[in-house]
Amino acid sequence: MSEFDLVLPATVDVREVGMRDGLQLEAPVPLADKLAMLEALVATGVRRIEVTSFVSPKAVPALADAAELAAELHQFDGVHFSALVANARGATRALDAGMAHLEYVVSASDGHSRANAGRSTAEAVAAVGEIAALAAAAGGSLEVVIATAWDCPFDGRTPISRTVDVARAAVTAGADRLCLGDTIGTTTPLRVVQLVDAVRRACPGVDVGVHFHDTRGTGQANALAAVQAGVTQLDSSVGGLGGCPFAPGASGNIATEELVYMLEESGVHTGLDLDAVLAAARVTERAVGRPLPSSLYRAGGPSVPRPASPVG
Repeated sequence: MSEFDLVLPATVDVREVGMRDGLQLEAPVPLADKLAMLEALVATGVRRIEVTSFVSPKAVPALADAAELAAELHQFDGVHFSALVANARGATRALDAGMAHLEYVVSASDGHSRANAGRSTAEAVAAVGEIAALAAAAGGSLEVVIATAWDCPFDGRTPISRTVDVARAAVTAGADRLCLGDTIGTTTPLRVVQLVDAVRRACPGVDVGVHFHDTRGTGQANALAAVQAGVTQLDSSVGGLGGCPFAPGASGNIATEELVYMLEESGVHTGLDLDAVLAAARVTERAVGRPLPSSLYRAGGPSVPRPASPVG
């Protein structure tokens, strides 16, 4: 091993969140177009898809068809589908629709928690046990996504100790997994490693994933830092779509095609076919009716540059 070698895992597990995080700020997309988008995403080889959320249709009208979409998932084999919920009522709706694997968002900062869920962080944490029990009774699982894990648009920088306290409380209450969310895309690689390490030490044996936005152009660097720190579960969104309706200034998620390109070219296996991801981005662009922000997608051409032809 040379001094320039990166220590990276052999494989990572990419969760596609374009169907939920990517569409939640868009004008409502017809169900038929969502199914076309989903079919294209499944064809990439992705193993996990966050497909929708069971939240107030008034708050997020783009995902008001959650139950109708869930009813169509039986036609797609070999994919772990999950849905985001904001409270126990949403969890019950999701479970009734056949979605057994849930993600529940808890904001580490009170400011974002009140804007996003209308309650304090402590009140949001207090609901973890009930939601975990509902998911377990249905034979499913609960992942707690800690939003504003690094920074909050209202309260500023989130202390590491606060995010660690939320993580520890969530696991104690029954969370099966954790995911750290850079909701407004402000963190940097060193801070990523520091928080991941702190949460892992506080919650040994629990899978910790990451969810980055690319607001300041550091999303892919943060993803690489997380992978170097041993994280093997990463969220991304086809075409770089995404954003939080209750976090001013938040932009899209890191783009799936850019994440796959970076990792595969670094020797890390994702299981996703890059050309198929780019094809899914084209389907997604047609569905939302506007250009996608992904730099790799806009570059066009072959997914990986071909070797130069020999001269002479």
